[in-house]
Amino acid sequence: MIGCILQARMSSARLPGKVMMKIDNENTILDCVINQLKNSKQTKNLVIATTEQKEDDVIVELVKRREIKYFRGSKKDVLDRYYQCAKKFDFSEIIRITADNPLIDYEIVDTVAEHFKSNNYDYITIDRPQISTFHQTYPWGYNVEVFTFSALENAWKNAKLPSEREHVTPYFYKNNEIFKQTSIENSEDLSRFRCTVNTKYDLELIQKIYSNIKKRPILLSDVIKLLKANPELVKINAHVKADGYLRSLKEDMKIKPTKKK
Repeated sequence: MIGCILQARMSSARLPGKVMMKIDNENTILDCVINQLKNSKQTKNLVIATTEQKEDDVIVELVKRREIKYFRGSKKDVLDRYYQCAKKFDFSEIIRITADNPLIDYEIVDTVAEHFKSNNYDYITIDRPQISTFHQTYPWGYNVEVFTFSALENAWKNAKLPSEREHVTPYFYKNNEIFKQTSIENSEDLSRFRCTVNTKYDLELIQKIYSNIKKRPILLSDVIKLLKANPELVKINAHVKADGYLRSLKEDMKIKPTKKK
């Protein structure tokens, strides 16, 4: 059974509590992600994976009101949180979505998941992650990854570095000789656009996008049309850098290598 695990927590480093911040008068960022995913054929088995921290009780309260399943696990070891969640709900295939992407496009999610299932991959993503950078064609904020439970279990048993535990999937793309994997790129390079939320500037842009686009769900094509017609919107968060993974790599450097006997 394929399941979608949506990771969410309140303790963001740069914008604490962001997932519960309002995009409009009714919806938080987390609400928006859930609303976008409701249109997907592949995310019917949706579980919100949050932490055991007291501060994340508010997330549990929200998902309970919306009658969505949830799981609570490790705060920092997100790989373990995914593994334990997938194991509890008996998912053989997992779609990974993060709660800081309120414009996630269900059509992209379905395309990636369907391609994954029809080709018997262990792991698939949009674009192609590298060790410290990303080959980007989609805007930031549209990432979707799909992997098998057996691949997840392999990573859970063998991934050791902080970056591999916190970001869930680096062990996959750093070991492409072990896992059958591929990536899907967009036909147009849209990497100059940033539609994820990590700072107050990102939040401001997303709020403006939601106020300017009235149709629901909002598709990537709708967003790009708006941003191309209004380049001043792009400037709002153009200076923001995607550095979360790079910070984790610095944590990796603190680990002393084991001496070979």
